[in-house]
Amino acid sequence: MSRFSADISQHIWDTKYRLRQGDAAVDATIDDTWRRVATALAAVEASDEAAWATRFQSALQNFRFLPGGRILAGAGAARRVTLFNCFVMGTLEDSMDGIFDGLKEGAVTMQQGGGVGYDFSTLRPRNTPAHATGTIASGPVSFMRIWDSMCATLLSTGARRGAMMATLRCDHPDIEEFVDAKHTPGALTHFNLSVLVSDAFMEAVEEDREWALVFPAAQLDDETPGELVPRRWSGGTKTVQCRVLRRVRARALWERIMRANYDYAEPGILFVDRINAENNLYYREHICATNPCGEIPLPPYGACDLGSINLTGFVREAFESNAHLDLDALRATAETATRMLDNVIDASRFPLPAQQAQARGSRRIGLGITGLGDALIMLGLHYDSDPARATAAQVMELICHTAYRTSVQLAREKGAFPFYERDAYLSATFVRRLPQDILDGIAAHGIRNSHLTAIAPTGTISLLANNVSSGLEPVFDFTHRRRLLERDGGYADHQLTDYALRRWQELRGDAPLPTAFVDARALPPRAHLDMQSALQPFVDSAISKTINVPEGFPFDAFQDLYREAYRRGLKGCTTFRPNAVTGAVLEAGAAPAAVHCCSIERETD
Repeated sequence: MSRFSADISQHIWDTKYRLRQGDAAVDATIDDTWRRVATALAAVEASDEAAWATRFQSALQNFRFLPGGRILAGAGAARRVTLFNCFVMGTLEDSMDGIFDGLKEGAVTMQQGGGVGYDFSTLRPRNTPAHATGTIASGPVSFMRIWDSMCATLLSTGARRGAMMATLRCDHPDIEEFVDAKHTPGALTHFNLSVLVSDAFMEAVEEDREWALVFPAAQLDDETPGELVPRRWSGGTKTVQCRVLRRVRARALWERIMRANYDYAEPGILFVDRINAENNLYYREHICATNPCGEIPLPPYGACDLGSINLTGFVREAFESNAHLDLDALRATAETATRMLDNVIDASRFPLPAQQAQARGSRRIGLGITGLGDALIMLGLHYDSDPARATAAQVMELICHTAYRTSVQLAREKGAFPFYERDAYLSATFVRRLPQDILDGIAAHGIRNSHLTAIAPTGTISLLANNVSSGLEPVFDFTHRRRLLERDGGYADHQLTDYALRRWQELRGDAPLPTAFVDARALPPRAHLDMQSALQPFVDSAISKTINVPEGFPFDAFQDLYREAYRRGLKGCTTFRPNAVTGAVLEAGAAPAAVHCCSIERETD
């Protein structure tokens, strides 16, 4: 039987995941929640439904496997909701009808429980004429404010918290306005912002060259002056001629992006060419947006099907000299979790038919980890050490390869994903790095899921799991107060004690803490980058990671973190430095007007 050892965990379950009918609770205990979810996901099996339900429930018990929040809340609830945490929406057409069709689709998706991501690069830059209507374009940022208002309106109706991601290309003429958009407290508070940074831009920054800001010529007035250059633009499948509207110094634009991030934590950076080069479905997709926290780059109408393995549940002999991970149990859980997430695709409703077609065509899932920071402490490993990084990489490699092997077996049993093309898939950059037995299995039988791994921020489900450290993050703080939303829409403070510290105190009382007990603020920023780099080779989607930066960290060193992230082959980078606009990630007092992208107030569970 699963047990709550932290009051905050029972609160999270009761307010977010416990099934209710009106005011009456249907789930009497957390085990009833596990049973409901397991039964619902096993119902799509063609045979042995009861046996799979038992196996699924076993994986969920004691918080060993934590499906995404929408799965926990919605599976078996007989409600018109989606089990997918988040979506990337369709390409925005640069017309008033197209823009408001996109707004409507986003509203419908968010109403049913999904966060949304949009690339606004397809919208004409500010002050360009539209002679067909005799008007002047107001630019992408102006329309983002309409989305922000829509999200706020939905929240006022009692819908769950909204989360949105907005991306813009680094060569869009309105990129500077986008970068500065959240300079004012309270602006675009329901959005996370990320710049789509290309390899060409990074080269221009290094060489201190001029950088062309462009837009597709076919969407501009024929008389608009400017040189033409080829670009593969957002929302398109082919290279098109784009008109150069102006030029800036690449390094000046880069420093403007970095200064905004340093001063008010956004926008983040997505290395979009690397995302596309590493995409297993490179042969049919061009990605230019992600889910709200960035761990799943997705094509138009793509969806997030997420779950995380709680590593603290696999530590044996915690704090002893022979502390170790039970890798056999971890492997078995990864096998079961892969099948569960695959079943979510068939068990879920979808807000839009296009989302269903995309999800069932690719059958993308994102299996990841949580509790890494606490697990390392329980193993006696300092987060910023080679043994810790080696252990984390070993774990992620095991999960990745187990998921791929399981997906091959699922393809033998149930068929490959519909978008599968054998030779093209086997030529994908990430796939080519897999062990030979997996490649042979894919060649012979196909594979059930196009993508299998992602590491999400997991803030809420980690609180549910007795307040383990979230995702691959170190422990933020061992004891602190946190202000959380209540069922009535108000806020209340909760006292939190980290899971590893609580376990230590249960076993050793007031004995001095070992050196492995290190929190995020005691780590150099480079330690965060090192851990993300250690795991990225085994993640076929992406990683949501916040690099904590002290307030007094030098700006030049801050910029170097992003350049180093690019040099190391990461798909994106997010930092957080306490500042006057967004405050701190976790703090007592009134709920902040602007909230960091990977905090519990903004992630989609």
